[in-house]
Amino acid sequence: MQRSLKWLAVTTTIVMIFILIGGALVTKTGSGMGCGRSWPLCNGRFIPTDINSELVIELAHRLVSGAGGFMVLILSIWSWKAIGHIRETKFLSFLSVFFLVLQGLIGAAAVVWGQSDFVLALHFGISLISFAAVFLLTLLIFEIDKKFDAENVMIDKRMKFHIIAISIYSYLVIYTGALVRHTKSSLVCRDWPLCLNDSPGLPDNMYQWVQMGHRTAAAILFLWIAYVTYLAIRYYKDQKVIYWGWIIAFTLVSLQVIAGALIIFSRLNLYIALLHALFITFLFGILSYFLLLFSRAKRY
Repeated sequence: MQRSLKWLAVTTTIVMIFILIGGALVTKTGSGMGCGRSWPLCNGRFIPTDINSELVIELAHRLVSGAGGFMVLILSIWSWKAIGHIRETKFLSFLSVFFLVLQGLIGAAAVVWGQSDFVLALHFGISLISFAAVFLLTLLIFEIDKKFDAENVMIDKRMKFHIIAISIYSYLVIYTGALVRHTKSSLVCRDWPLCLNDSPGLPDNMYQWVQMGHRTAAAILFLWIAYVTYLAIRYYKDQKVIYWGWIIAFTLVSLQVIAGALIIFSRLNLYIALLHALFITFLFGILSYFLLLFSRAKRY
């Protein structure tokens, strides 16, 4: 049973990544209305006609999300029964199902009734919470045979603050990035890192403010994670989980910044844009892992 549960957990985690990247693909290709104002059917049909690329992308995303939803539900129930004695299991099971259903409802509402860009920007972040819950649930399942163990980690008050604050702040940065996509502000600033265009100065419209707000927030996140990585390297050499965890986090946030710059230089290359979404997904997973470590760690 343990082996089957592990396979399900790993597969569900991978499917959740596809759901997140698929959602980003739908937004970046403008395929949100690929199935018209019809949900869960596509243009009111089980088997749609007049097939085009937008319809294929939107329909594929719906099918993967639907399959992922069933997998998350099965994983949550199975985990509840198999490892419900582990403190975090029931909470993570609830989070994974609740936020996946919530993102599905927001997506359906956007198709049927339409939503503002500020509401649609929540969609990616809500899916990200569900992914993080599934990812942590997977770690708990592997903890059964001690392939993952956070019991002996020790964290001081300063590291405690940074773990909580960066996790919360990163979520705000993710929201601003989603807002850039949904307001179609990705290329309103043709230069990087500043928004010079042909008239240097402060942004002169809402779209430039959205773009530069995201860049500024991302720059702060990069510097913040760089500083905490320095602390981890200096003071946590004996705490390998913290030590290597922050090095991985810094690597991911660096790749995220590079991908963000390349999006501008490549004039919104789709593959780079999807990598941008993938890196932030992995980074949020690592930060969520730090929160789990913090909840279990000994303080000193």
